[in-house]
Amino acid sequence: WDVFAVSTYFAVSVLFWYIGLLPDLASMRGRAQTPLRRMALTVLSLGWRGTPQQWRHYEKAYILLAGLATGLVLSVHSVVSFDFATSLVPGWHMTLFPPYFVVGAIFAGFAMVVLVLSAARRLMGLEDLITMRHLELANKVILGCSCLMGYSYACEAFTAWYSMNPYIQHTFMQYVSGTYGWAGWIAITCNVLVPQLFWWRRMRTSQTAMIVVALAVTAGMWFERFVIIVISLYHDFLPSSWHVYQPTLVDFGILLGSFGFFFTLVLLFTRLLPVIATTEVKATLPGAQHEGGHHG
Repeated sequence: WDVFAVSTYFAVSVLFWYIGLLPDLASMRGRAQTPLRRMALTVLSLGWRGTPQQWRHYEKAYILLAGLATGLVLSVHSVVSFDFATSLVPGWHMTLFPPYFVVGAIFAGFAMVVLVLSAARRLMGLEDLITMRHLELANKVILGCSCLMGYSYACEAFTAWYSMNPYIQHTFMQYVSGTYGWAGWIAITCNVLVPQLFWWRRMRTSQTAMIVVALAVTAGMWFERFVIIVISLYHDFLPSSWHVYQPTLVDFGILLGSFGFFFTLVLLFTRLLPVIATTEVKATLPGAQHEGGHHG
């Protein structure tokens, strides 16, 4: 399941990203300073000339891929959650996991988007293109997902109580009062309580507040994954296998390497490719709709 879900999601995401870059790559091709760079951009732009026929095919393909990617967001995280939900490990065997994972992915994704856009807006002088309205709308999505995360936590607590299953109840108590209870409370605080600041418009439009909340959500979702994996496994059905998880240098290396890999890709992208899609900006200019959008 995971192989097909993740590989399909990755392929569609890369294709969606690359198709969106075609007009900008063609624009960069015309301004290339060296023959080698011009040749590389010519190959990457796939012979884009901006003809009306190309624009029609481009818009149809872009909308189709956007719809396909939206559906894959739901399917891929649901499939990944089945790895946990279909097991008998206490704390994992829940029908709540598919929507829980989907909401968590959207939640963490929008928090990272707000962080990256805020940094690009401030450091690259893009205040006129990345407006406060864009960030405020993203913050509203974060607020909505935070409420759904709180509902998921409440459902988890109710399920543990209503099931009268001692194994599930024991695992849930480990979430809030066990050896790793501190991690559970950090996740609840960062994912549910801190984003409630966005009920006030002043907070949704404050650059400092949105960065603080986005950082809290990113940290909270990391601790949420930590809680799901570690607590459910370190106290399972067999007391003889109980042990406290102690991260090694390899674990820390994988964690730091993941951060380094992500930010390396982001910095390379901002250095080599357009941060803002110029074609999307042109479509919003006064008179663009009267002239037929991109290809009038």
